[in-house]
Amino acid sequence: MKFSWVACEPNCRGWVSAVGIITADTPKEFEEFSRGRQLGGATVVLDSSGGSVNDAITLGRRFRNLGLLTTVGISLQNRGGQSARPSVAPEAYCESMCVFLLLAGKKRYVPEAAHVRVHQIWMGDRADDAKAASYSAQDLMIVERDIGRLAKYTFDMGGAGDLLSLALSVPPWEDLHELDAGELKLTNLVTTDLVADVLPHVDVTAPAMAELGPKTQARFGAELEQSAKSTKTAEAVVPTGSAAAPATAAQK
Repeated sequence: MKFSWVACEPNCRGWVSAVGIITADTPKEFEEFSRGRQLGGATVVLDSSGGSVNDAITLGRRFRNLGLLTTVGISLQNRGGQSARPSVAPEAYCESMCVFLLLAGKKRYVPEAAHVRVHQIWMGDRADDAKAASYSAQDLMIVERDIGRLAKYTFDMGGAGDLLSLALSVPPWEDLHELDAGELKLTNLVTTDLVADVLPHVDVTAPAMAELGPKTQARFGAELEQSAKSTKTAEAVVPTGSAAAPATAAQK
């Protein structure tokens, strides 16, 4: 995931653009990005297909500690010339573990045109043919462990059990489930219907320049490569404090 600061002074404070896959490096890269910046209470605009479960949890807790606000969109800069104000295109995708980053915001707004989609966490290196793959007891332990971590995080962030129920009911061989307006409220992913609560004085009606399409479904499994095709959500790591043979951790 790449972070950048979108400045729009003196008309608004500006915001953080967060784009791409969440990997093992993402929490560290966010710390490097935030160093020397006064980010407390700022807004993060998310456009991501998900990524590593545990690293998303770490990053989400950092977001909450900073009191960040969250929304979904594509940040647009210098559209129409150098004098044009930055804006946010609302038709963006926040999928898999991105949804749990969205949940980390103290205030959370989702535009009507945005796509928020969920699914089960799975072993990322076996998601492409999940039914035919074989799984060890160690694999099952990792999945169960990370579901527990995700459940605790969800409730710590103020999310509802309905979010976990919806996500964990979609297996890797099915399309991601897109949350409708009612489900966004049921899961407590949305805390406000007013864009001004997270992006005051910012144009959020501008269409994106590029044609949008759904992201590839991310999974629970091997650590991802930063490519457009790979959106696996798991991490391939040995469980903390263990000398066990390498095992693939969960991703979404």
